[in-house]
Amino acid sequence: MELKEIAHIRTDFREKFGIPRQSGLVPSLQGMIIFEQEYRDLNAFKGIEGYSHLWLLWQFSRALRDTWSPTVQPPRLGGNTHMGVFATRSPYRPNPIGLSSVRLEKFDIDPKCGPVLYVSGADLMDGTPIYDIKPYLSYTDSHPDAVCGFADRVKEEALQVEFPEELLNILPENKREAAAELLSQDPRPHYQKDPSRRYGMAFAGFDIRFYVDGRTARVCEIENLTTHEIYRALFG
Repeated sequence: MELKEIAHIRTDFREKFGIPRQSGLVPSLQGMIIFEQEYRDLNAFKGIEGYSHLWLLWQFSRALRDTWSPTVQPPRLGGNTHMGVFATRSPYRPNPIGLSSVRLEKFDIDPKCGPVLYVSGADLMDGTPIYDIKPYLSYTDSHPDAVCGFADRVKEEALQVEFPEELLNILPENKREAAAELLSQDPRPHYQKDPSRRYGMAFAGFDIRFYVDGRTARVCEIENLTTHEIYRALFG
């Protein structure tokens, strides 16, 4: 069986750190799906505007390995507990295939790229290869009574986010809400709880630097990755 890359997604994530752990957790995240030349036939998109959500089948392109392990150590369990790979959504799988549900915001025709899907809520790194796209069907794909194993036991409340206005205003206006929502999801590995440690999250062309004090994420610096200008806020 040969899988072909039908498209790539453009997102604001150039690195893995900071990407939501699941799709849909940060609804304000925006992405563009751009198709390979072979798959730009408009007939392939007939009727797609009638759906609000789509399934994306994609490749964990930064997690390619020649071997596999039957167990993994989920970060949400502290990185020390082994679980079966098929009981997790770890990227380190026999086949590095991911599955995400996203909202379809718009279908458009670009003069250079042809058909483009504008989506929100994606949990994919910029440039991720996409193998297939299918419509989400609420009457069969949604299971409100589903039991979610250990994932149900380790859910935490969102962090409060302290984002000084002078730093927030450095970001493009249409990126500010998503940046704050990303921080509220606590992008740190679950086993890292050092309140003095500073973290950097590359998002939308900026390095957003923060630390976590109790249940509050405090943004202290932003670096523009294009100009390398660094902006700081002082906390009393």
